[in-house]
Amino acid sequence: MTPAPQPAAKSLPLPEFVALLAMLMALVAFSIDAMLPSLPDIAQALSPGNVNRAQLVLTAFMMGMGLGTFFVGPISDAAGRKATLAGGLAVYILGAAAALWANSLEVLLLARFVQGLGASCGRIVPMALIRDLHSGPQMARITSIIMMFFMLIPAIAPTVGGLIALQFGWRGVFAVFILFGLVAFAWMMIRQPETLPRERRRALRPAELISGAVEVMGNREVRIYTLVITLGFGQMFAILSSAQQLYAAYGVTDTFPYWFGAGAVLAATASFFNARFVIRLGMLRLARGGYLMQIGASAVMLALVLSGLALGPQAMPVLFIWVVSVFFIAGITFGNINALAMQKMGHLAGMTASVLSAFSTIGAVLIAAPVGQMFSGSPLPLVLTTLVCSGLAWLLLGRVRPAS
Repeated sequence: MTPAPQPAAKSLPLPEFVALLAMLMALVAFSIDAMLPSLPDIAQALSPGNVNRAQLVLTAFMMGMGLGTFFVGPISDAAGRKATLAGGLAVYILGAAAALWANSLEVLLLARFVQGLGASCGRIVPMALIRDLHSGPQMARITSIIMMFFMLIPAIAPTVGGLIALQFGWRGVFAVFILFGLVAFAWMMIRQPETLPRERRRALRPAELISGAVEVMGNREVRIYTLVITLGFGQMFAILSSAQQLYAAYGVTDTFPYWFGAGAVLAATASFFNARFVIRLGMLRLARGGYLMQIGASAVMLALVLSGLALGPQAMPVLFIWVVSVFFIAGITFGNINALAMQKMGHLAGMTASVLSAFSTIGAVLIAAPVGQMFSGSPLPLVLTTLVCSGLAWLLLGRVRPAS
């Protein structure tokens, strides 16, 4: 007997669907970038003896998000996408509220860790939602558009965060995080239909989780794409966590949000480029070409730094162009690599998104945290890290067979 066809998953109109998922992804970017102007104030208030420790406010959030992604995907495969988003947003709001009242750096870091746990739903569930409804190049195009917003958020987040901190202090930024979370929660609960029907859900049992994880990690291509995302995200987060101090070393202090925002706007054009050419050129070809361009840009930057031509305030335009190149390449590569990793895993969309994001996020922190702590006014550690990570990513993608 021929099995009855499965009912198509319900969805919002495509423009609203993309907007909602972009907001959920933006929750992650905003929670990181809006903190950048406040790091000196946090360091002065809670860690005056070691200003580099303020970077841990970003690292703690990323660690929480990385750990959360281990569980969010399987939970969404078992409980549904909507319930998982609701729970994650509630945890995010609670973490932001705890950070609002933190009276020591240790408490603040713990609150940021909890906030990151909740934010992991905004990193994982949107990818599963897209995979529930789309596949192949169409999934890559939608992912690229969402990633465009993810990369545009840094254009306004530091300015918004700086203005809030100027009026209400750095604690006021956490109040805005709470408001952001509440708006996302209400929009999702009111408008977004569930895309994973009960008959397609997987039981949240240890045996099921283990078998799903084994199947995902047993796929050679998924392993390669996970390593590539780890390297790409690691080099980007290393720059991001040191951005305020790096720009200050080049004479940019009060105007930092504007330089950072302009760079984000320029980098976001990569998503338009990718959305236009991904069907013509293919996801793998675009991603590998992007990392090859980054190898060239970072090799040139390394030569300029070692020669002294890219050091000091007069070299700020050179630094700016190089930083933009790193984020531009991220806009080309991340959407494609995520879509490639999910391509053959539609039956395990949540688990695949979790494995990919968990390993890549924690791996990226392990790359970025020590590099950030080595910062002493020169971009040399960041340039070397980017060159090595991009080179390894390019080599790894060369080991993937193009889809026929």
